[in-house]
Amino acid sequence: MTAAPGLWQPHDPTQPTEMPRRTKEVTAGGLTLECSGAAELTCTVREPAPGVLEVRVVPDRTTEIRVGWQVPCVDATAFWAADGGEHRGLPPFWRRPRTAALEKNAPVGCLVGAGDVALCTYAAGEVVRPVRTRTGVVEETGDFGFWVEHEADPRDGLLLRLDLSRRHFARTLTDVAAWWGAVHGPAREVPDVARMPAYSTWYAMQQHVDAAGVERQAGPAAELGCEAIIVDDGWHSTDRGRGYGYVGEWEPSPAAFPDIAAHTARVRDTGLAYLLWYALPFVGRHTSLWERVQPYTLAYKEHMNAAIVDPRYPHIRDLLAGHLTRAVKEWGMDGLKIDFIDQFAVENPPEPGPEADCATVNEGVRRLLAQLPGDCLVELRQPYVSPGLWPHATMIRASDCPLSPLHNRQRTVDLRLIAGPLAVHADMLMWHPDESPQHVAAQLVNVLFAVPQISVDLTAQTPAHLEVLRFWLAFVREHAAVLQRGDFEPARPDLAYPLVTARSADTVITARYAPLPVEVPAAGTLFVANADASTGVLLRVREPGPARVTARAAVHDCRGRAHGEELIRLDPGVVEITVPEGGLLRLER
Repeated sequence: MTAAPGLWQPHDPTQPTEMPRRTKEVTAGGLTLECSGAAELTCTVREPAPGVLEVRVVPDRTTEIRVGWQVPCVDATAFWAADGGEHRGLPPFWRRPRTAALEKNAPVGCLVGAGDVALCTYAAGEVVRPVRTRTGVVEETGDFGFWVEHEADPRDGLLLRLDLSRRHFARTLTDVAAWWGAVHGPAREVPDVARMPAYSTWYAMQQHVDAAGVERQAGPAAELGCEAIIVDDGWHSTDRGRGYGYVGEWEPSPAAFPDIAAHTARVRDTGLAYLLWYALPFVGRHTSLWERVQPYTLAYKEHMNAAIVDPRYPHIRDLLAGHLTRAVKEWGMDGLKIDFIDQFAVENPPEPGPEADCATVNEGVRRLLAQLPGDCLVELRQPYVSPGLWPHATMIRASDCPLSPLHNRQRTVDLRLIAGPLAVHADMLMWHPDESPQHVAAQLVNVLFAVPQISVDLTAQTPAHLEVLRFWLAFVREHAAVLQRGDFEPARPDLAYPLVTARSADTVITARYAPLPVEVPAAGTLFVANADASTGVLLRVREPGPARVTARAAVHDCRGRAHGEELIRLDPGVVEITVPEGGLLRLER
């Protein structure tokens, strides 16, 4: 790659002038790859599929390796990254590099072009140690530049996957997830309960949780179709200050949970699996552990009133893992909600002391997670989305976005594209008591392709709200195989996915978030979930199908009430049918 004038900006902390480099150029797939590092390099490229390149750069000694390339920025519409941000514009190349490691982010990105084709999708094979990437528009040339770098050794080198096949961007990203699985081996088996609706206490109760309150929600949650309950912050302390000054000892509050094992058994008797929340890296200032852990911390978070402990020390890992194991082995929990793994990713961590058994925080986190119970449900959360975490988890949730259906949709779709075997969960759904049933249903439709978590007081809902929940949760349960594991095709990442589709051999489910036409399959069943205020749903018919120019259409409103059934003619062109906001169309050909 020939650097344009000004390509390496003076404020770039990694510009090549700061470290002597040997450079080797490799041409493959129409790209010129510039491989550089402070060692002799061997570069190999293979093409495992048309338009897909696997690049491996091996140094003769351990050193930082960088691979850079450019593509013409023509017809580009969006840049997709895995960090859960809402920005989908084209960044400038001089922007600060992203870092992905086990505890935060994932080393993958995609330049998307018109028609939702991937102009260039890249991913690194390293999923534990830090990988730095820089991507963006090169102002001097109008190209889109990429580089990926990390420390590589002579055994594995730097492994990079580049997809230039110009297929749908979603297909290239799900192929990246499959590639990671092939490179790093099988992950945990995800039980069916992880893919079923769940109830969460967080938005409904905040820190004001107690055994009676949780048990009061368990029965209604199970009746509505939930199969798990997640008890969040507040169970371990009487403090209600929204900080973390009292976390780390992880003893049930005697006032709120006087007998947590008996309470857990009562909840499980309703048919729900029980998951308990832990802020894994933190030890609070107001705990008896505070002085004990001071020599073994990575950082102090003033606004959280807590320290981040250092997992490079075996006794710290034993302390943390012991708390979580106790919940499963002694209290009967079915799973753990593990929060704040990304907080381990501190900049410039202190040098490890003599009691540490590994040099990097990444490796310490990996060893810590390997000590957790391996036979329970484990929920993780954006932005810790690395495939290196797959062996330690069963589900991953969108980052917090209360009462923001658009963000919940975008974040769950982003997760679906690269979550591999994990069940993707939406951020918890909440609403004001005066919210309309249509808008409650629209929230559910916005996360239709993920597992919904409900977080309202179920004993205080109106009959209409309960009807909405019962109808849509039943739909999610019945069609979970298609919704969560079918062929997945979200449209227009530059517009926050206004249309999303999942399909199996005989069923297509499309969710509509804007007044866009919906394709009608040539045969089988089509469901259209309408989350938009416009009720005139346009169906685009490209062919009449095998001897069938009519279809049976059934419409239900947001509460599941039938709005009639009729035969409609499907001549090629556009057919309009009325579907209420929050409602559902079923079309049989």
